[in-house]
Amino acid sequence: MNKERLPRWGWLLVGLFGASIVANFVNAVLIAQGILPEEYQVITIITAMAPVLIYVGVWYDDERQHYWEYPTERIFGDVVFVLVGAAVGSSIVLVAIIDFDVWRLLKEIVAMAAGFLLSWGLFWWRNPDLYRMEVER
Repeated sequence: MNKERLPRWGWLLVGLFGASIVANFVNAVLIAQGILPEEYQVITIITAMAPVLIYVGVWYDDERQHYWEYPTERIFGDVVFVLVGAAVGSSIVLVAIIDFDVWRLLKEIVAMAAGFLLSWGLFWWRNPDLYRMEVER
């Protein structure tokens, strides 16, 4: 894929749109079979979108291209950490606030922030060298 075809925000938009389509398909299956209550459908959406938010930046930035030289197993492990972090972070927060008498959108935004922060934190913990250059500047 040619990075120059779209700006960074364009690639983020395309990736997030694709992730939301996949997550909503998974939600349709899980909710129809009674596996996932409808109130928790945002967890799969957050989990699908977290890798897009993290990896578009790693893919797009020239100073982070050395990440792709790591072994495939390590990159796969990073993706698993990101997915698990997003699912666990958003789940913990959503379970804690699900019964509060606030707007559903507010609950979902708080869960999204927690899920993304935990997933990015785990990614950073495994790959501090990717962000060390920004701190030294």
